Amino acid sequence: MLRNLLLASFIAGAASAKDADWTPLFDGKSLAGWTSADGGKPSDGWKVEDGAIHRAAKAGDMISAKEYKDFEFEFEWKISAKGNSGVKYRVHKSPGGWLGPEYQVLDDKGHPNGKVPDTTASSIYEIAPAAKDKDLKPVGEWNVSKIVAKGTVLEHWLNGKLSVKIDTTSEEWKKLKEDSKFSKMADFAGPAAGHLLLQDHGDEVWFRNLRIREL
Repeated sequence: MLRNLLLASFIAGAASAKDADWTPLFDGKSLAGWTSADGGKPSDGWKVEDGAIHRAAKAGDMISAKEYKDFEFEFEWKISAKGNSGVKYRVHKSPGGWLGPEYQVLDDKGHPNGKVPDTTASSIYEIAPAAKDKDLKPVGEWNVSKIVAKGTVLEHWLNGKLSVKIDTTSEEWKKLKEDSKFSKMADFAGPAAGHLLLQDHGDEVWFRNLRIREL
């Protein structure tokens, strides 16, 4: 009995230490830690409702106050019918706005982008397509996503399955980027640090359980 109690205590302690590595990026009550694209207070179009961030009306993009370089970022999302949004990372300000690689958030069945492999949900938007056998939940249901950025390697996960993995120094990446609208951006995707961005693409979208672990 004592051995079992000690084992249970060890496992619980290890799990607690592992969770301590993670930093919440949403407290479920406010938009603390996030700003508007110009560094001010997030627009009233971003609402906090039922423990989730809701892009309910015209709001503009929302940016993390802190920059991150190498990290795991977990979040849950659900999209409106025919909706389009995204989560960008390692973003920096350029003449074209806040730019960086994007984890596509999309209603694949209802939105035209769902017909193009590299603009479907969980793809690296307009660069690397998501896996064809990905597990995407229907509109109105929560998806669990993860972005891993470590050095030059980027990973997108969707509902526990790896959907994209690519090295930005590889020939594959160079070819895909050259064929994209980001071809002239030499520092696109890092590995320098940048902000996280929740995109306002004009449609309703919800995010919750946002947390990050720096690597």
